[in-house]
Amino acid sequence: MDRAEALQKLHEWMKSPALLRHVYTVEHVMRRAAPRYGGPGADPEQWAVAGLLHDADYEAFPDEHPRHAIAWLRERGEEAIAHAVACHSLRWGVPCESALDKALLACDELTGFVVACCWLRPDGIQTLEPPSVLKKLKDKKFAAGVDRTEVAEGAKLLGVELAEHVGFVIGALRERAEEFGLTGAK
Repeated sequence: MDRAEALQKLHEWMKSPALLRHVYTVEHVMRRAAPRYGGPGADPEQWAVAGLLHDADYEAFPDEHPRHAIAWLRERGEEAIAHAVACHSLRWGVPCESALDKALLACDELTGFVVACCWLRPDGIQTLEPPSVLKKLKDKKFAAGVDRTEVAEGAKLLGVELAEHVGFVIGALRERAEEFGLTGAK
């Protein structure tokens, strides 16, 4: 699936600037995750589309998320992306099987959490380091909607230390910090 088709469906279902920023950040992190966690045969564009569409139906169909996105992907023969979307949250009980599945689970919540950490800092992501994020993860009141179990389980599924994965996500987001509004207060 090409990005243009994915964007068309995304914008049909999603209007919220905050949700759009989230899926764009996860899209970028997933594109960068493909060679790191999927190996040389992983398709960065496929991984990016999975990141872009993982929450595509959340705003339009919150009580049925992610069923509409999964059905739409399967209608287009995108089974690998559909399965990754189906298991990007532990609460749905769909097991992660592929590297793509594991990476989407590992990158989704953590990307949102790192973005939230950036908003607290005057210099945004520029000097953010993994120990600061790990410390904030222990504060259950900060970004309370982020499932800490999914963050920890995601790194475990990838076979990496959480601090290492946090560093990877920070580095990926730092590449497009200005575009994503992560440069801090002006």
